Amino acid sequence: MTEELCDKTALELREMIAGKAISPVELYRACEQRIDRVNPVVNAIVARDEAGGLAAAQAAEAQVMRGGPLGPLHGLPVGIKDLAETAGLRTTFGSRIYSDHVPEKDEPLVAAIRNAGAIVSCKTNTPEFGAGANTWNSVYGATGNPFDPALTCSGSSGGSAVALACGMVPLATGSDLGGSLRTPAGYCGVVGFRPTPGLVGDPTRLLAWNPLSVEGPMARCVADLRLLLSVMAAPRTGCPLSFGQRFPSQPEDGAQDLSGLRVAFSEDLGFAPVAREVRAAFRERAAAIAPFFAAAEDVDPPLEDADRIFEVLRAVGFLAAHRGAYEAHPELLGPNVTANVELGLTYSAVDVADAARDHSALYRRFIAFMVHHDLLICPVAAVQPFPKEELYPTAIDGEKLATYVSWIGITYGLTLTGHPVAVLPCGLDAQGMPFGLQLVGRYGQDLALLAIAEALEAALAATDYRRPLPDLAALAAAD
Repeated sequence: MTEELCDKTALELREMIAGKAISPVELYRACEQRIDRVNPVVNAIVARDEAGGLAAAQAAEAQVMRGGPLGPLHGLPVGIKDLAETAGLRTTFGSRIYSDHVPEKDEPLVAAIRNAGAIVSCKTNTPEFGAGANTWNSVYGATGNPFDPALTCSGSSGGSAVALACGMVPLATGSDLGGSLRTPAGYCGVVGFRPTPGLVGDPTRLLAWNPLSVEGPMARCVADLRLLLSVMAAPRTGCPLSFGQRFPSQPEDGAQDLSGLRVAFSEDLGFAPVAREVRAAFRERAAAIAPFFAAAEDVDPPLEDADRIFEVLRAVGFLAAHRGAYEAHPELLGPNVTANVELGLTYSAVDVADAARDHSALYRRFIAFMVHHDLLICPVAAVQPFPKEELYPTAIDGEKLATYVSWIGITYGLTLTGHPVAVLPCGLDAQGMPFGLQLVGRYGQDLALLAIAEALEAALAATDYRRPLPDLAALAAAD
């Protein structure tokens, strides 16, 4: 069966392993073969521990043969974003400062994934310290889009998105501040999930009380997404936002009925720059999707001041995390981290106080908005994939952008709301590149949102808006 295994869902593979239809060793070798064949063109997988991975797969096989209990991820290779520390496996954070860093132990989230039976033997590429919506760093270079390696896969979870789209791993981790998980999922035709802050407890976060950055799962279908989230979601000591909710790996109430839902559609969230071609593609998809629901209307959420709030809070976060490196090793830092730290140094206590106050008001306005809607749907990106040599778009439709993060307003506006967001692939654009949608659910209703996403995924499966697949044969043959 070899590489054919790589294209099956994680749930199918887990069932086959439990039923002894395949061995974890067989699956591991199939994934390694796929990586060897395709990764040289896209550069999604960076550090690898092939011997350690094989040993873990052999141990997983022995556990199956003994008939012992199996974890929910037993025998499944999982790609870990290179911002998370992995025992014995090189972890660079995409920075030359840590180019030779090999941690002695897993960070808690990785440990939970490994303890659930997963095979952790590879890292996925990311920009330096996750700064930037294009996956490039001075340690490993750029990651290309699986549908056109000359174009960007976005970032910062770009390596995970590409590895999934190419079938190198069945599951992968991501993280999201201003869209770092969502935009790559949209650009690569996979699914991603930004959970409500606190659902995935992360005791390693420097700013423990800050809700903007979250860890989240990535996969090729919503059911697989839920499986990985069931392992990632847990209360963890040292994470004060963690609200102690355990997440089930299967839906609790059966399939979601879309026909009773009230849905809001927004092209630009009322403030974000969005290219004309994206608006047109979104309108086509909104027209196709709207009949699934009880009520659908075009309405923008109340996200005024989102640009200023996010710019201040993001820069202050970078200042807290990276000022030491900026002062000690400025020559080793890339332009994105440097720019964010220097921006943070320009703000006063008044600026930070105003941003925190207005952030609270924005959250409360959005809560009131969602009372009237079960779901908000908008594009996942302001522009479609651009050349990977460009770190970010400087203009949209001829209009110059204010900052290097202005183009991701369509995602960071939703970050500020604290609400869960699922990304669902929705066919190809006119240039043959994936087009993604953001599905925004109500605060804390992550399970309900995934049920909606799964139902919509099923409804789109028989249409032109189903999940697109890259041409792996063409990738493997590329120079």
